[in-house]
Amino acid sequence: MELPSAFVREMKRMLGPEYEAYLSCLSQPYKPGLRVNTSKISVDHFLRIAPFHLERVPWIENGFYYSEEDAPSRHPYYYAGLYYLQEPSAMTPANLMNIRPGDRILDLCAAPGGKSTELGARINGTGLLVSNDISASRARGLLKNIEVFGITNGLVLCEVPDALTNVFPEFFDKILIDAPCSGEGMFRKEHRMIKSWIEHGPEYFSAIQRSITKSAVKMLRPGGELLYSTCTFSPLENEGTINELLKACPEMHIKDLRRKPGFSAGMPGMIEGCDPDLSKAVRIWPQRMNGEGHFAVLLSKEGMEQQTHDVSSGFGRQAAIPDEMQDFLTCIDREYNNSCISIRQDRAFYLEEGVPRLESSRVLRSGLFMGECRKKRFEPSQALAMSLAGDTFDSCLNLHCDDIRIQKYLKGETIDVFSGETARDKGWQLVEADGYPLGWGKLSDGILKNKYLPGWRMV
Repeated sequence: MELPSAFVREMKRMLGPEYEAYLSCLSQPYKPGLRVNTSKISVDHFLRIAPFHLERVPWIENGFYYSEEDAPSRHPYYYAGLYYLQEPSAMTPANLMNIRPGDRILDLCAAPGGKSTELGARINGTGLLVSNDISASRARGLLKNIEVFGITNGLVLCEVPDALTNVFPEFFDKILIDAPCSGEGMFRKEHRMIKSWIEHGPEYFSAIQRSITKSAVKMLRPGGELLYSTCTFSPLENEGTINELLKACPEMHIKDLRRKPGFSAGMPGMIEGCDPDLSKAVRIWPQRMNGEGHFAVLLSKEGMEQQTHDVSSGFGRQAAIPDEMQDFLTCIDREYNNSCISIRQDRAFYLEEGVPRLESSRVLRSGLFMGECRKKRFEPSQALAMSLAGDTFDSCLNLHCDDIRIQKYLKGETIDVFSGETARDKGWQLVEADGYPLGWGKLSDGILKNKYLPGWRMV
């Protein structure tokens, strides 16, 4: 691995004699990780059923290293949304945030969704999660991960951060900025990042970061908290970006972060005139911990919360709920508030938490997409299936994870259903792997017509 000379000089300046240890660690194998979706399964229960070689990530309560031989991305539990595949250090920012039930949270640079899915799991159907990414293609991947995890109380947007400031003025309790960066901490995991660094280094990204952070402050309520993180070592992008934010926004103050074994302090001494409170930030160095490079700092906004924003359902005029949809919902052992259901172009959405009006924003999803009302019938969505627990639908096809029919189902094939395997011998069935929903199928004469979403199928 050939490192850029400018990067080497800066790393030697930061690490001094420890630089050789850093250089040596780059030749060691990267350790992949997965993070358990605690909104669907407890960590203890996951450990009882997971057929993987797992080792705990010491600083993440629901994080684990796994062996490449496990191939967790091919297992039915992955398709059931029981875990997310994520580099262990990247689990840190969402883990460090003080999330409480009912919080309104903004993940401003959210794709592909690793941090959003953890934030959504932690508020577990309460409050509101807004996940935004400027890239339309990446935002679509973000949406899929949000839906796989069964998150129902979210908005998925595709906007530049500054465009959101008028929509959400001082709206959020918590904001996460996992900022676009030069990616120096990922050189071992993704060698292509070295070429990208040569094309766009710290100077390029620091300008973007400073714009994003200033926009975020406008959307944070007084008394709220903002966590800024990157996967780079660069003081210019880390301490330098936050130092400039503190100058521009004197209402922002650095807070102490929960320290975990192996965490290193921020390095304000690397930036001339830097606020010494940046020593409260945390750095993850790969030569000291089994994770890639990361930086995080927590800030708060002074003042008392003031409810000044105009909140509505965000849906506008609502259409009547068709009888066929009402009939389908009676098959689900869960209460849905009809006033929170919106029908738009025959597509039904559900969102309890009030949000500002979103007419001018690029919205990929407003709440839970429940399904489509088509010519006197209701077609439930994949997202609705993933939002359910295994015992909440009145007729399920529950298959063992080793049943070959699960593989066939995930590939979009029809499957045979035997007498007594489902509560009803016709109509909609919730297909499950060991009690965890995968999607829908429609049963007739012992054959299940596959309704698994084509874009999600196993290949």
